[in-house]
Amino acid sequence: MIRINERARAFADSAAMRTSLKLLLALAAAVGAAWGIARSTPYWFAPRQPAVVDIHDPALIARGQYLSRAADCAACHTAPGGRPFAGGLGMQTPMGTLYSTNITPDPATGIGAYDYADFERAVRRGIRHDGQPLYPAMPYASYVIASDDEIRALYAYFMGAVQPVRQHNADSTIPWPANMRWPLAWWQLLFARPRSFVADPSLDAGQQRGAELVEGLAHCGACHTPRGVAFQETAMADDESRRFLSGSVLEGWYAKNLRNEATGLASWSQDEIVEFLRTGRTDRSAAFGGMADVVEHSTQYLTDADLLAMARYLKQLPPRAGRSTQWIAGPDTTTTALRDGDYRVEGSLAYAEHCQACHRADGRGMPRIYPALAGNSIVFADDPSSLVQVTLAGGRTPHTPHDRMAFSMPGFEHLPNAQLAQILTFIRSSWGNQASAVSEADIARMRRVVRDKPVHVVPQEVAP
Repeated sequence: MIRINERARAFADSAAMRTSLKLLLALAAAVGAAWGIARSTPYWFAPRQPAVVDIHDPALIARGQYLSRAADCAACHTAPGGRPFAGGLGMQTPMGTLYSTNITPDPATGIGAYDYADFERAVRRGIRHDGQPLYPAMPYASYVIASDDEIRALYAYFMGAVQPVRQHNADSTIPWPANMRWPLAWWQLLFARPRSFVADPSLDAGQQRGAELVEGLAHCGACHTPRGVAFQETAMADDESRRFLSGSVLEGWYAKNLRNEATGLASWSQDEIVEFLRTGRTDRSAAFGGMADVVEHSTQYLTDADLLAMARYLKQLPPRAGRSTQWIAGPDTTTTALRDGDYRVEGSLAYAEHCQACHRADGRGMPRIYPALAGNSIVFADDPSSLVQVTLAGGRTPHTPHDRMAFSMPGFEHLPNAQLAQILTFIRSSWGNQASAVSEADIARMRRVVRDKPVHVVPQEVAP
């Protein structure tokens, strides 16, 4: 009887081992097939599109420079203190830090060895010179709708006018196996398929131009559209879901809702949007964080016609279901209380001590210098992340020739979490603002985000 049981156990163990081996072989075959398909995608998913481009044509170069600014190439590919387009900017992701690459025409460390077909595949299809997929931090899912003429102008500018810099690219800190590139080919198959700009017949020519810029080269959705579980933009253009440009958090900043909603752009006039994109300021608001970089490197250089086109397109975006198209301020009982020295509301005394000198008792700040807190949609946004981060870590407005100087806001990280939460809750519920409270947990979470900000890589230029 004992021998029979031993034989049964041995047989069961042998059967389990065979089953495990079959499963391992099936898994290996599936991974191998997935790898093979992924490695073949550059050849059938994004075939090369050769073209002859005169990289010495002054008009084409000038056009390419304008388009590079519309596409905001410098903001990502130029690290603070680094050489233009030489890379090294650290970008925070949930899995680690990505560093932007050298896109100067240096043949050894940049894109100097790229012919036009290589360049086109990289920009519009996210395929590197060696056939490897690019991380989707590069907004090729938006750039894919750029026209052939635009890509040729960009190629002429980068190859014919940008100064080459010999600077090696920095490796990401994303750990294995998440840093493997070949699975990104499947991401591209799912979320970055070939497409063209689809004109909306209900829009006039100016709004159509704005839509093409916003959806394409300006890639506004890369920051302002919510992301899905695979880090994909949940909408690439306006559709029935109304998720496009409805607001998202990136690197701890809340890229605000740009739809015509109460907490979006309903309280902004068309002229205010244009002025904000041109200068980074309005009488009520100012750009900080990533948007300050966008204004400084990109939108301040766009023509009045293009800025107006973008503003007109944004203002016509309908609200999401159940959202109001009007922002109605509540009663202002705050100004009188602060002026009378009435600090019974939690957070009001700390506001008077740390904030009132610049932003004033009426919360209106000083036009074009200190942003208003009253009636500022960035303050009463759906998500308080930007308000929390700029209060905690400080920030600066963009440098542009349209204003006398850039202003900086000091950080208040020395204040305890409870006090910061009280101040920001007070701000978000005062002067007619009606927004959710900020918790100590919100402050603690942002401290971690600020603590983990990547250090940019700016090595010395390598000798040839």
